[in-house]
Amino acid sequence: MNPIALSLIMSSLATGSIITMTSHHWLAAWVGLEINTLAMVPIIAKQHHPRSTEAATKYFLTQAAASALILFSSSMNAWHTGLWDITQLSHEPARISITMALAMKLGLVPLHFWLPEVLQGTTMMTALLITTWQKLAPLALMYLTSSQLSTTALLMMGLMSTALGGWGGLNQTQLRKMMAFSSIAHLGWMATILTIAPNIMLLNLTIYIIMTIPMFSTLTYFSSKTIKDLGTSWTTSTTLTTFIMLTLMSLGGLPPMSGFMPKWLILQELTNQQLSTAAAIIAMSALLSLFFYIRLAYTTSLTMSPNTTNSKHNWRFCPTMKTSLTSMTLTAALCLLPLTSLMT
Repeated sequence: MNPIALSLIMSSLATGSIITMTSHHWLAAWVGLEINTLAMVPIIAKQHHPRSTEAATKYFLTQAAASALILFSSSMNAWHTGLWDITQLSHEPARISITMALAMKLGLVPLHFWLPEVLQGTTMMTALLITTWQKLAPLALMYLTSSQLSTTALLMMGLMSTALGGWGGLNQTQLRKMMAFSSIAHLGWMATILTIAPNIMLLNLTIYIIMTIPMFSTLTYFSSKTIKDLGTSWTTSTTLTTFIMLTLMSLGGLPPMSGFMPKWLILQELTNQQLSTAAAIIAMSALLSLFFYIRLAYTTSLTMSPNTTNSKHNWRFCPTMKTSLTSMTLTAALCLLPLTSLMT
């Protein structure tokens, strides 16, 4: 892509998200979401391939429908209350429809079907943008309206997202689809705790972004798109192969990795709020996600040389990608658990 066009698109992407996150007026938030969506579509479609064109079309239709529903809901709320303030969401039908619209933008169950398909049609770095940066604006709106959203609805969507996110990733062989279902499962944890303890949701989002960046960066470095490609990643970098296994364990929420911190705090808060059943369900659902993380870790690191593997060696060029961002985020993805005492 032309560098000038790329810089214009990326600045529009950042501007749209910042407008939404800093606005207190529903129309300003809607404008920010629209700028964000229109900037993301050419990034997805830049490969000029039928699969990327299909992904861009699906992304645009889904996000446009969600934005239209947000505009309709906020107009309905303003019609009944006379207020456009984001924090004054008091009309019950508008509250429900905005919750569903934001769930569609995020990819929460039952409005999650677009996310695996869109990620499969994009590059790894574009998939990283969709699973990290593109979640900030909708989650900011959810955070601002968290005291007025339905706890029951978000709790049910969160539990279903955690379960289906793990269940959907079990039979996948494409890494981008597996990371899409991983994103759905992590969003389920965030939705579950959103109305109960919004600050823990922000912590969960931060830790998730910190874990996802090195994961996608490493997959890009290895040029891996399927599980079979990861089987010979040790031929490129043995050290990075070991760290990707630890990152997968962090994504699964195993101690002493950083990914254990938000899960621990969420389960503790749910138990304190007399929601022990929900805590048990979401903890059991996390085991489904942990299964395919361990499956990836086994293929990546536990079948390393000098053991023989069944994977065919692909033709590989010497990687030219810089690993400074990967190194910084890897450290945070693995070593933040001791800071838990400062969060409680």
